[in-house]
Amino acid sequence: MSAMYTTDEHGRPFIIVREQEKKARTTGIEATKAHIMAAKTVANIVRTSLGPRGLDKILISPDGDITISNDGATIMSQMAIENQIGKLLVELSKSQDDEIGDGTTGIVVLAGALLEQAEELLDRGIHPIRISDGFEQACKLAVAHLDTVSDQVPWSTSNTKELFKCAKTSLGSKIVTKCHDQFAQMAVDAILAVADLERQDVDFELIKVEGKVGGELADSAVVRGIIIDKDFSHPQMPKQVKDAKIAILTCPFEPPKPKTKHKLDITSVQEFEQLQTYERETFAKMVQQVKDCGATAVACQWGFDDEANSLLLQHNLPAIRWVGGPEIELLAIATHGRIVPRFEDLSADKLGYAGTIREVAYGTTNENMIVVEDCANAKAVTVLVRGGNKMIVDEAKRSLHDAMCVVRNLIVDNRVVYGGAAAEISCSIAVDQAADQVSSIEQYAIRSFARALDAIPMALAENSGLPPIETLAKVKSEHIRHGKSSWGVDCMSTGINDMKEQFVFDPLISKRQQFLLATQLVKMILKIDDVIVHKSDEQ
Repeated sequence: MSAMYTTDEHGRPFIIVREQEKKARTTGIEATKAHIMAAKTVANIVRTSLGPRGLDKILISPDGDITISNDGATIMSQMAIENQIGKLLVELSKSQDDEIGDGTTGIVVLAGALLEQAEELLDRGIHPIRISDGFEQACKLAVAHLDTVSDQVPWSTSNTKELFKCAKTSLGSKIVTKCHDQFAQMAVDAILAVADLERQDVDFELIKVEGKVGGELADSAVVRGIIIDKDFSHPQMPKQVKDAKIAILTCPFEPPKPKTKHKLDITSVQEFEQLQTYERETFAKMVQQVKDCGATAVACQWGFDDEANSLLLQHNLPAIRWVGGPEIELLAIATHGRIVPRFEDLSADKLGYAGTIREVAYGTTNENMIVVEDCANAKAVTVLVRGGNKMIVDEAKRSLHDAMCVVRNLIVDNRVVYGGAAAEISCSIAVDQAADQVSSIEQYAIRSFARALDAIPMALAENSGLPPIETLAKVKSEHIRHGKSSWGVDCMSTGINDMKEQFVFDPLISKRQQFLLATQLVKMILKIDDVIVHKSDEQ
């Protein structure tokens, strides 16, 4: 029965209609456990990608595009997760990627381990709010302990050895390990080229990462200038221009058209010839305006037809057409030029300057690129990444981005902690010892936080083919007995557990952000105790 007739206290009739939708509702501990299960499932997917020996994942989009990656943020963002709690973990890895740029896999694994420990505490009958409070206390202790085990990395523009080592650590788990040193040096060179050392800031807008299929990873290079994936508009134009003065245009080389809908009726040969003459004169005037302002090269956002192209060639003005919006902005920044919207506005002071503009050919398929070098603004660089296929190029670009973010983080704050899970093990011991001082029930949650931190070294050992429990026990005993806070998991089986000797570093701000964001998310999940899902009759 979908409706019911009744009356109120004054005898007035009304009808109560049953809600047409069916509801599914979970409450209390059941709801919390369902969320924990969903989050653990997602975390376990990326767990095997952690560390230098982590495995790659292959992701196929609905369109059939294939992505092969072991970058946590890439894997999470491309998985079609429908569960709301699973989506929160995707947001978690994205926020780590946006803020820090590295450590996106570790943060998801840590969040999954914390939720696993929270589930055990819930089974013991501890209230979710007390667990949240305990995790919050433990996180503060861990972050404070990170400061005590961190070391400062001295660096300068002339001595970049330490920055290079940190970039290498970031690239250790990536596809580019074959050209490990080269890509680490490229990341350092690119960041230092654009870094504002006084403000301790790096503008990533000034670094363009361009990928070109063909060649091998070793052919990748940092270009002090701009690379535009176009060629000169006419094959007979010179392939190289020295001391170029560039007119950067966003107006097309064509006669002006009325803005409204228009129709042109030509009834005689004379009228057609007049129109042809007008067009020719307009093109000649445009080219002359460019020539008069002193320009020796033209970059245009729009295209132009063969007549304009021919005139440009006659006037010895090499031109690049169909330059995209971001490229034209970057070209203007690099050459200190102004983007000109109308030919009438052209003047000598609005031209950009570059020492050399040259067209470079790649392979045998007539794939050409324009390289603009020795620009007026030396703080604009392009990283050209080569690779055997599109998947390798895309993954190499992502890897390089992570390494550049690590170098950027060290310019902002040059303190580091040791990798190979040395920082997590050290924090785990410190948090576990601090739990003894807490007399309330939060003590259990603080100990669980310490156990969750142990999940990182265990995952690293497991992914490296080492016995996880035995490896963790060995490293932990060295930490406790001899105070070796730089000891971690020897993932590469070098026989050396001291990460200081292996030069495995992580920026302090990256590790601190991991702890804070993961704890924050877990607290939020634990506070949800009621889920109402509306289901239609068809479902």
